[in-house]
Amino acid sequence: MFKKNENNKELETVNSSTTIGKGAVLEGNIETLGNIRIEGRVIGNVVSKSKIALGGASLVEGNILAQNAEIEGEVKGVVEISDMLILKSTAVVHGDIVTNKMIIESGATFNGTCKMGAAVKEIKISERPESGERKERTA
Repeated sequence: MFKKNENNKELETVNSSTTIGKGAVLEGNIETLGNIRIEGRVIGNVVSKSKIALGGASLVEGNILAQNAEIEGEVKGVVEISDMLILKSTAVVHGDIVTNKMIIESGATFNGTCKMGAAVKEIKISERPESGERKERTA
């Protein structure tokens, strides 16, 4: 009975989307089960069990870990994608890439090493229970 409610909450979260708007600056790590779109600047790591999309004016100064990602902006850090990474023509990546599959459009800039078909570490999202303790959750 309790399991069903927990699963429904997780499904709701997976279907949710988070947006960091153009001009916004966020300092800190982001973890989500759902999709995230970044149009502004993030100083910290970004982790998603789903898809991360970086708009043309975006800048992420930190590592990215997700199932899928589409990058139009700039990343300064390691990019680890368990399924598909798409680097659009305006993408600039300063750091290593680990992914299963990758599409690089003409004009994209990438400075670092790349490992394809490599196993990406499991994506873990931490929960913050009401008691203040930090608990790891894997899906």
